[in-house]
Amino acid sequence: MTDQQRTGRTTRRGRPAAGAALLAAVLAGGAALTGCSPDATVEASADQRAGSTPDQLSADALTAVRSAADITGRAGSARAGTELVTESAEKKAVFTGTGGYDYVKRIGRLEVQVPPGAATTGKLVEVLLPGTVYLQNSGAKVPEGKWVKLDVRQLPDGNLVSGGATDPAAAAGALRGAQKAETVGTETVDGVVLKHFRGTLDLAKAADATGGRGGDSLRMGAQTFTVKEVPYDAWLDEQGRLRKVVEVFTFAGVAGSKEAKDQVRVVSTTALTDFGKPVEAAEPPAADIYAMKPTESPK
Repeated sequence: MTDQQRTGRTTRRGRPAAGAALLAAVLAGGAALTGCSPDATVEASADQRAGSTPDQLSADALTAVRSAADITGRAGSARAGTELVTESAEKKAVFTGTGGYDYVKRIGRLEVQVPPGAATTGKLVEVLLPGTVYLQNSGAKVPEGKWVKLDVRQLPDGNLVSGGATDPAAAAGALRGAQKAETVGTETVDGVVLKHFRGTLDLAKAADATGGRGGDSLRMGAQTFTVKEVPYDAWLDEQGRLRKVVEVFTFAGVAGSKEAKDQVRVVSTTALTDFGKPVEAAEPPAADIYAMKPTESPK
């Protein structure tokens, strides 16, 4: 059953002040974006995860890359490290994060270190679910310890970059839209032999392949980013699991502009380790959710 079947028909919502202000706060190192989350099909049954026939890296480069999200999901869970570098003609900012994602419960948690100069400072905590992100320490007007809840459709980029990190499930899910893939070579990282692939991907096709609420973030990014052929590098192990992916997103820092000087380039890196180890992630209790007023922003 897809997310769409579980939750009913998806409707588009307007972008509230909270979403717009979050983008401005987190991307203060670049320019404000003015234009999901977890994959819908990576959830694996116990039989799949413990199946007698293990997954294996495909000999075909494009098949290997497109299959990485599903194979990674069958690992059950993974620890994640993230880096997101935003760079415009005038500014550059680097966000780093750590956390993990549980593909069975379909929930993840990241702690993102926000660089100096952004409206939000220190550590931004994110809890990620299909189509939804909870943020703690998202702005000065949000009481300490409280969370802001956002539908990824409230953010022009679907939270692919605006939270200072790309959701690990969405980063992998984007590879379902791979249109080109070539084998770069073989590398050994921490004693593990990895095959390095490079190519371009289409976020709209990735969203269609993912489906349901899991495809919402990819679909929003496809509508907003100005470079439609998204470059990527991916490193897969012999089982076909994603160990590292680097994706390059571009959006207009000046609304509607196609000039090179007005573009913001975002390099997002996600590294996955410790497959199958427990990940601590839980949806915040309702009492801890801060309800923002329509005219209020989190800054």
